[in-house]
Amino acid sequence: MSSDPNRSAQITAFLAEAGWGDAHIHWFDQDASTRRYARLTQPSGETAILMDAPRIEDDPCTPEMTLAERQAKGWNAMTRLAASRVDAFVLIADHLRSAGLRAPQVFAHDASAGLAILEDFGPQREFARLIEQGMEEVPLYAQAAKDLAKLHRAAKPTNLSRGGDHWPILEFDHIALGANADLFADWFHVYDETARMTDADRARWEKVRDNLIEQAVAFPREFTLRDYHAENLLWLPDNQIGLLDFQDAVIGWDAWDMAMLTQDARREVSAEAANTAIRAYLTETGKEAAAFQERLTVIGTLNALRIAGVFARLMKRDGKPRYEAFMPRQKLMLARNLEHPSAAEMRAFVEDTAPSVLETLR
Repeated sequence: MSSDPNRSAQITAFLAEAGWGDAHIHWFDQDASTRRYARLTQPSGETAILMDAPRIEDDPCTPEMTLAERQAKGWNAMTRLAASRVDAFVLIADHLRSAGLRAPQVFAHDASAGLAILEDFGPQREFARLIEQGMEEVPLYAQAAKDLAKLHRAAKPTNLSRGGDHWPILEFDHIALGANADLFADWFHVYDETARMTDADRARWEKVRDNLIEQAVAFPREFTLRDYHAENLLWLPDNQIGLLDFQDAVIGWDAWDMAMLTQDARREVSAEAANTAIRAYLTETGKEAAAFQERLTVIGTLNALRIAGVFARLMKRDGKPRYEAFMPRQKLMLARNLEHPSAAEMRAFVEDTAPSVLETLR
């Protein structure tokens, strides 16, 4: 359990009040964020998952916040992240289940304490691990696309509430897009010695970035999970997809989640799996292919810039060299997006300032 005796006591009291005070607690490996998870096992054999997510911000970003206010609150407000808020997880899980998706049931929670007891989906069966073990990739990606279409056929709420919990579902706006994309301009040239970012380059970047963002914000909006990829999707024994890590949902774009799914930063998605997923999504939604491909390119470019910047920062600032293994694939994902005419201006910028990106196409 937590090394903080106060936190341990808080967890013990929460479990006792929820009827899980006699459960055995087995902690999993630390999550990449501030969250921790443990499997609870009752003497009867019943199991559940404990989510330990201490609140790190009192209030979420709100629609009325100015740029200066968001800058003052920090990265989560700038990019409209939930900061591991349990109330966000609980309410978004409710919405996903109402849309016909398999988010875990929440048996008990204390939003102010940052604790929840969740349905146990059983042994972890992430898409990525199953495919490594030989499971066929294409059907998994096709079903993930169909579930995404199901979500996008449902309502797009801007506020969720249950009991005393309330959570705004904010727009993924130009400020959030810009802050994320800027990670590329801030860090890629630090990582790649063949790249540059002079003052003149930075001024040009801001113009090119803003033009790309203007294209994005003009696209139709959808309820967007933001981290919809093979590490966060579980294949359940009933042949359904279990969802994880969705508390950062926003009103964004269909193409964001599809880019996360088919342009995966951590594993090579075959062309067959990616194309099958896109076809399945278009069939289920009735959306027009050329318009969707334009959205996938513009949003995919912004997302690929973000991830390349994140990887560069993790290596150069945070001293995590293991992310070097992901960078060649990420550069290729960015280069492929830049081939589309809708990203021509950004392609020219990248060709001039970070030529190694486009060299991955040769």
